[in-house]
Amino acid sequence: MLLIDTYLDKSPIQGLGLFAKEPIAQGAVIWRLDPRFDRLIEVEVYESMTGAVKSYLDRYCYPRRSDPRYIVFEADDARYMNHASDPNFGFASEDVAVALRDIAAGEELTCDYNVFFDDGFEFLGDR
Repeated sequence: MLLIDTYLDKSPIQGLGLFAKEPIAQGAVIWRLDPRFDRLIEVEVYESMTGAVKSYLDRYCYPRRSDPRYIVFEADDARYMNHASDPNFGFASEDVAVALRDIAAGEELTCDYNVFFDDGFEFLGDR
């Protein structure tokens, strides 16, 4: 769950993006997995899906590295965070993310999707 105020807006990276409403100091905890809201979906369930549901999960979920039996679905707008090779948002642990540097109000929040995939993440137009 996001622990900071954010908003969605058009992203110069891709589609919608997640933006900070207020300045965020480097090192601030800005996201924490909260199983009361965020979902750990069994890979077997994910693999049984088809059509629009499967496409949605493909777009907005990511593998749980510590337990490959699950994928993570974030309950809030964190799922709209776009990829960047030089992100401003990173993981202190699998379940806690922090600001990697000071983030200005109105700045898009980004993370490196490569942390979720063993073979890396290919993104055309990577910045």
